[in-house]
Amino acid sequence: MIRAAQVDDVRLLPGIERAADTVFVGEGMASIADGETMPIHVFLQYQNQGRAWVDTDNFDQPVAYLLLDLIDDVAHIEQVSVLPTHAGLGIGRQLIGMAAEWARQQGYAALTLTTFAEVPWNAPYYARLGFDIVPTSQLSPGLRRIREHEASIGLDQWPRVAMRCPLVG
Repeated sequence: MIRAAQVDDVRLLPGIERAADTVFVGEGMASIADGETMPIHVFLQYQNQGRAWVDTDNFDQPVAYLLLDLIDDVAHIEQVSVLPTHAGLGIGRQLIGMAAEWARQQGYAALTLTTFAEVPWNAPYYARLGFDIVPTSQLSPGLRRIREHEASIGLDQWPRVAMRCPLVG
């Protein structure tokens, strides 16, 4: 069940992120799995701002989460993570669908994200969900800042892209 993240959920989200990142090891991207998780206080900010959602198991324990930013007048998926034990069940797709519906209700015209271009469950997956790659020359100022930050922390050692999914029209 997808629901708004509660304060008590936040302590579990770094563990979900860490576990979800282990799948990158098989892609030759071990440093992703070994990287730092988002700090708890940042998760709490998303939760406090009402832009953090979790999908829960039968015991109401989070097994996945999604965080949204607001960048350049669009909703931006900052992070979506699913426990590997729950991968392939459509949870990520459902969380993204919920984020798109929330963004539509708030009047945002698009949903954006940045991701790895060649990892099968990244850009190719998002393309199947209706996202298109934004050419570098057409990046908005906010997406450009995000991509510059990602490059500065070493994520560009693997090809990355920004993607956009229109929510209206």
